[in-house]
Amino acid sequence: MALTLEEKKAIVAEVHQVAASAYSAVAAEYRGLTVEEMNELRAKARQSQVYVRVVKNTLARRALENTDFECMKEGLVGPLLLAFSTEDPGSAARLIEAFGKEHEHLKPKLVSVGGQLLGPEQLKAVASLPTRDEAISMLMAVMRAPVEKLARTLNAVPTKLVRTLVALKEEKEKASA
Repeated sequence: MALTLEEKKAIVAEVHQVAASAYSAVAAEYRGLTVEEMNELRAKARQSQVYVRVVKNTLARRALENTDFECMKEGLVGPLLLAFSTEDPGSAARLIEAFGKEHEHLKPKLVSVGGQLLGPEQLKAVASLPTRDEAISMLMAVMRAPVEKLARTLNAVPTKLVRTLVALKEEKEKASA
């Protein structure tokens, strides 16, 4: 059933709104996936807070205009689904990579992060980007390291002094005995 002009405009507006606020996007070819597998992918996407949509390429090109993902327009060829990371930059790539390992028919074609178009071979690198919580914990560990080192250094001085005094005391006791 063909879409009406109003339905097409609504789809373009919805995808554009998501793309405007997304951190990264992945376009993957889904030819060969069954309906059950697509439903499973959509369920996993909802759990990961990834927006997944199958859109006609002409509508997707219009939706990506004036967004960071405009660089993907030329590569939108064939049956593709778009996955947008709305929570952290690597969530869509992690979803597509993990699902692609289980289902060989899902093949990444385009990856875009921050307005840069990357090849499908970069999917693993984008998928390995830390989540927001992981990035914060890494930053906190880096910030905590100098303070811990300073505390250990300051603690080493009195410890060394006490050891020296104990050694002197033991020498005097040996000498007097």
